[in-house]
Amino acid sequence: MEFGLAFANTGPFIEPDAAASLGQAAEAAGLDSLWTVEHVIVPKEYESSYPYSANGKMPGGHQTPIPDPLIWLTWVGAATTTLKLATGIVILPQRNPAVLAKEVATLDRLTKGRIMLGVGVGWLEEEFDALGVPFERRGARTDEYMGALRALWTNDDATFAGDFVNFDGISMNPKPHNGTVPLHIGGHSTRAARRAGELGDGFFPGKGNLPELIDVVHQTAAGAGRDVTAIEITATHPGMFGDDPIAAVEEAASWGVHRLVIPAFLFAKQPDAVNETIPLFMDKLRSS
Repeated sequence: MEFGLAFANTGPFIEPDAAASLGQAAEAAGLDSLWTVEHVIVPKEYESSYPYSANGKMPGGHQTPIPDPLIWLTWVGAATTTLKLATGIVILPQRNPAVLAKEVATLDRLTKGRIMLGVGVGWLEEEFDALGVPFERRGARTDEYMGALRALWTNDDATFAGDFVNFDGISMNPKPHNGTVPLHIGGHSTRAARRAGELGDGFFPGKGNLPELIDVVHQTAAGAGRDVTAIEITATHPGMFGDDPIAAVEEAASWGVHRLVIPAFLFAKQPDAVNETIPLFMDKLRSS
């Protein structure tokens, strides 16, 4: 079982020294990855329902800072050597796929292949409106953009034809360090699980019935003739924070989870002490 930190680019870790220290402490403690979140803008008022809280609103309010995940990961990547650098997630349909392909490939090249691009369809319709991106068919747009990213990463003189993006005979360089970048599908719906099984290199559900969702991923992948074991599952088990965290880790492993993530805000009250607090927490998950 691997372990990572989620919500890494939030709270006190938006600041340069704290961000670098978080990455270095995570790496020293044997965690394999940091996972960032994204919102370009947050309206003061919105009717869309945030799916991860009981009241339908994001914690912290609309003025809470959320650094751009790729730029934040660039900073942390320069301060670390082996830590995987992941988005959990970028809102893919809001981004130009050619520009994103260039940004991600550049960052992956500079960090020698440490990038994992988690992508999601988004939920905040008012954000889409402010950015001038249609909210409708964002799932189909996401699927298509994934194909465009891979075409640009893996081919020169690339060609792609779709409803939302079209190009012919174009090259995007530099290419990623390992030839491509893993795409992890974020989301807690059955459709997100199917998308992971159809198209993803990984699945990153934010909530939901994990065994059922993982089963959907595996069934969909098998039906598409894909290697089920090659799709990484990254998730959180609430029991990790209870009286028997070892049992939670073992149960998650039995479901097929490859990586468990811990919210970075658990360490936000003492951002200068992450070299001590992260290893202490990890000892609880690894002790027998």
